[in-house]
Amino acid sequence: MIVGKVVGSVVATRKNENLTGNKFLIVEPYSNMAGSGRIVAIDNVGAGIGEDVLVATGSAARIGCNVEASPVDAAIVGIIDDAIGLE
Repeated sequence: MIVGKVVGSVVATRKNENLTGNKFLIVEPYSNMAGSGRIVAIDNVGAGIGEDVLVATGSAARIGCNVEASPVDAAIVGIIDDAIGLE
């Protein structure tokens, strides 16, 4: 799982039919998280720009959002209320 901050959104009017109706957000992982660079994640919890979120990746993202047949590699599965040592 990755912890990061929502820094933007993506609008795609043409996309895979299994993704219709989903919101996509840009998440910047915190520097102490694995991986580098921003990721686009499907939003399953109603997160907004500026919020700290938990992001599941790989097959866990598809299973956690009930989109097993969709081309999803990252999904926001939680909004963080408070954390110690986030950055």
